[in-house]
Amino acid sequence: MKENWLKWASELQSIAQAGLTFCTDRYDLDRYEQIRNIVVDILHEYTEMDHKKIKDLFASETGYQTPKVDIRSSVFKDDRILMVREKTDGAWALPGGWADVNTSVSESAVRECVEEAGAIVKPKRIIAIHLANKHNNPDFPFTIYKIFVECELLENNFKENTETLDAQFFEADMLPELSFERNTPDQIKMCFDAKKCKVFETIFD
Repeated sequence: MKENWLKWASELQSIAQAGLTFCTDRYDLDRYEQIRNIVVDILHEYTEMDHKKIKDLFASETGYQTPKVDIRSSVFKDDRILMVREKTDGAWALPGGWADVNTSVSESAVRECVEEAGAIVKPKRIIAIHLANKHNNPDFPFTIYKIFVECELLENNFKENTETLDAQFFEADMLPELSFERNTPDQIKMCFDAKKCKVFETIFD
């Protein structure tokens, strides 16, 4: 079961951010800033994140708070799926990352595959849009939509980069250690299931 304190903290952060954006009364602005500081204290108390990192996460956010978008690409060679080994934790994930502003989902998928795996791909369809905190661990202090995109592989040639250590193709029953923050065994299985179906209904969950 997901922790209620995290849900409440993230909702308080959203309220505080909206208040700081749209409110004009200086006393109310002070109160919204106090709420935001309480959220930082809560997250610091119950996670391993320090105050500065939490403040940096929230202080850079302005305007009405909306979900962040993480794009993950499902790319196959024969019956093996493409995965990259992340430098941050040494575990493996589908090529992907945060969507950039002024960039479409397909453009983001193409960019991440090139940057992380040296793979040239053609996006074909969206497999699923997941709410990260319903599927991935650890829980995030903000809302993330994870969009899984099925892509056709055109060519691949891994090159050294700042984000990943390696890129390889894996069979369904021979998966490496996964980076659960980025993808889970069930999400990888979902990609294999989608590949088998010419008609696959997009999953919204």
